[in-house]
Amino acid sequence: MQYQFKSIAQYIASVFVIALTLTSCQKEFGSKQNLPTDNTSLTTTATSPTIAVAASSSSGTATTGGSSSDSVYVMHTCEKGHRRDSIAFTALPATVQAYLGANYTGYSFIKAFAVKDTTGTSKGYVAIVRFNDKPVALLFKADGTFSKVLEQREKNDLEGEGWHNGGRFEFRDGKCKDTLALNDLPQSVKAYMTTSYPSDTLVKAFKTREGAYIVFSKNNGAFVTVFNANGGFEKRVALPAVECELENIAQGSLPGAIQSYLTATYPNYVFNKADKLKVNGTIKGYLVIINANNTRYAVAFDADGRFLAAKVIF
Repeated sequence: MQYQFKSIAQYIASVFVIALTLTSCQKEFGSKQNLPTDNTSLTTTATSPTIAVAASSSSGTATTGGSSSDSVYVMHTCEKGHRRDSIAFTALPATVQAYLGANYTGYSFIKAFAVKDTTGTSKGYVAIVRFNDKPVALLFKADGTFSKVLEQREKNDLEGEGWHNGGRFEFRDGKCKDTLALNDLPQSVKAYMTTSYPSDTLVKAFKTREGAYIVFSKNNGAFVTVFNANGGFEKRVALPAVECELENIAQGSLPGAIQSYLTATYPNYVFNKADKLKVNGTIKGYLVIINANNTRYAVAFDADGRFLAAKVIF
């Protein structure tokens, strides 16, 4: 049984390239600055608590973050005396560049910063890329290793909970608005799954803000299959549960260590689903699917709740 789990852990490590992170000098790099109360005059500077980014490739370039409703704001607070210095992609550590290429296949670079202290020493890096036409902001440590995914907000949501009904991040209300009943999947999606993966049992489905369909299924393991807004097949991803039994569990049933890790690494994330991974009835790990800033991640943990790896789904 131990050998069996060892192979599962190896599979997780190989299939998952440890996830990403957004921006900010937050508590690791210092104390919080207050967000501006006048959101009509918000600007992005080397020490401001936000970074303005165009919400999509068709939104133009957000440089000052003043008035565009097509901008989102990466939450990033620097310690007193620290600053963000804009840098070219080539100035990012090789480990950061490799991480982006391995986890966000096909991404396009938007902007990057070196987070520096009063002596000019780099204390970390912020890298912002576009993936599936959505901005993803990641924070890395000084040695280039991943730290966290930075939260994004819309301009009028900088104060408070960070979302509003009808907004870009409305799924944060906890009401599972993006969940789609399996019976409501387009006929083309259901037909594709039946024809291509007849042994799969469909478990759960989501419809993204952009209209794409994400279908979770199990078949001696866990899988996610992605379809575009027209119901056309996009990709299929094997999740870390090969040769395991999957037992669906509620968010509140996850070990405290897992809940703490997710909160710290994916601020204001949205819970989608979770499973215990079992071998012959014994818990060998956990698999959690989340939505962070409208990008989906599968995050794997061992039986004690220790982080193993994360994979970008869509």
